[in-house]
Amino acid sequence: MEWIDGTSLNAENAFKVRLSIRTALGDKAYVWDTNEEYLFRAMVAFSMRKVPSREATEISHVLLCNVTQRVSFWFVVTDPSRNHTLPAVEVQSAIRMNRNRINNAFFLNDRTLEFLRIPSTLAPPMDPSVPIWIIVFGVIFCIVIVATALLVLSGIRHRRRNNKGLPGLDDAEDKCENTITVENGIPCDPLDTKGGHINDGFLTEDERLTPL
Repeated sequence: MEWIDGTSLNAENAFKVRLSIRTALGDKAYVWDTNEEYLFRAMVAFSMRKVPSREATEISHVLLCNVTQRVSFWFVVTDPSRNHTLPAVEVQSAIRMNRNRINNAFFLNDRTLEFLRIPSTLAPPMDPSVPIWIIVFGVIFCIVIVATALLVLSGIRHRRRNNKGLPGLDDAEDKCENTITVENGIPCDPLDTKGGHINDGFLTEDERLTPL
């Protein structure tokens, strides 16, 4: 590969980048030019300086190659002191750690700024605004309230049914007690079982006259 500074370096540690600026920004898309290339190189150098023992990385150490109008290119990070490229593993780790910073610099995301040999970083899991234990407690509390309400309503219905059945039995007993027997045209009261008294209508003439 022939890099932008005219040097020829081993490409085994190079990475291809593809940008979809028009897709991401639409009418607000910007033109990819040498200024954008400089910004990209600066962001890569910034990422490499975060790696231990790579704090001396400069923008000039980041080289671009095969830049196309559809905005794709290759880049590599060099180590001038040893005249070789930095290992792909180190570059990959640095890019992954600073992926969001690089994306934000170009108003893009992992899908519109692709590092083809570097897996996309996973978004950190979002913490729920409400603690899980509060949610669980709320569900259990609602279940208890509903169960209690059902029990109370069931008891009220059962009591109403019992209350409706009792007056009918009392009326039947009262009707039986108040029934008057008519014999030979003479009304006779039946035996008063509750009071323990004998109806005079059933006594003979001698029983009425003879005291006990």
